[in-house]
Amino acid sequence: MEKASKEKNRVAFLSVIAAIFLTSFKLVVGILTGSLGILSEALHSALDFVAAAITWLAVRLSDKPADQDHHYGHGKIENLSALIETLLLLITCVWIIYEAVSRLMTGETHIEVNIWSYMVVISSIIIDVSRSRALMRVARKYNSQALEADALHFSTDIWSSSVVLLGLICANFGIFIADSIAALLVAFIVIYVSYKLGKRSINVLLDKVPEETYLKIKSILEGLTEIEQYHDLKVRAAGADYFVELNIHVPSKLNLQQSHEIAHLIENKIKNEIPRCHVHVHIEPEENHHFTENEGNKTK
Repeated sequence: MEKASKEKNRVAFLSVIAAIFLTSFKLVVGILTGSLGILSEALHSALDFVAAAITWLAVRLSDKPADQDHHYGHGKIENLSALIETLLLLITCVWIIYEAVSRLMTGETHIEVNIWSYMVVISSIIIDVSRSRALMRVARKYNSQALEADALHFSTDIWSSSVVLLGLICANFGIFIADSIAALLVAFIVIYVSYKLGKRSINVLLDKVPEETYLKIKSILEGLTEIEQYHDLKVRAAGADYFVELNIHVPSKLNLQQSHEIAHLIENKIKNEIPRCHVHVHIEPEENHHFTENEGNKTK
């Protein structure tokens, strides 16, 4: 756990540094050239900096163990930070769309394109590719939604910077309207990513069943011969952790120790398949149960 925490903290902190550099670089070049595309990218990177800082704080807090006030740990801090990042991205979109439409309607689309315009955009793409890959690798390794959200932020920057680069190339040939159109395309890309991030974050915060994990656990349970049947399987996620509850039915002839060993076997099987999974198994004798619901049951 300590190794995972250090690796997550390191990759999140490096993303904060990268966001600071990109924001400063884009802001200076955007002001000097008057490019709305670059200025919109600067604002995007500024909010990426805030998002990266939130992510860094979230991963530092989310791995704290459960305490008296948080019996299920602090994992949902990651999901909450991902939702905040989504809102920041949407704020970016409002400003970009407003400015782009205003310039297109007034015709004030002229910008100055120079070598610095290309340098800042190309540098941004290179850094964003590096950071998104590093973040996604660690996010998948430790099932971190906060780091995954940050990776998507940097991935979004890759596409948006590419669009801005295309706008600059067109402007270099006198097609200045392309810069504002590029800014609008950036906004649409950001909206799409924001929707995906927000939906996943809200699902976890509202304890929606993680379908893939749920089906994997069902598959494990249905392959067991040690139990008669199971019911009331419940699964929820909190950050990188999963919490599982279920009832199993064992033959009534088994004693307490034997029943406990079966429950322990099930816990280990689930934990071996799903990292950072907390499992609670309730045991019932088969003969004393009458089903009112069939969904999720396994019968011999």
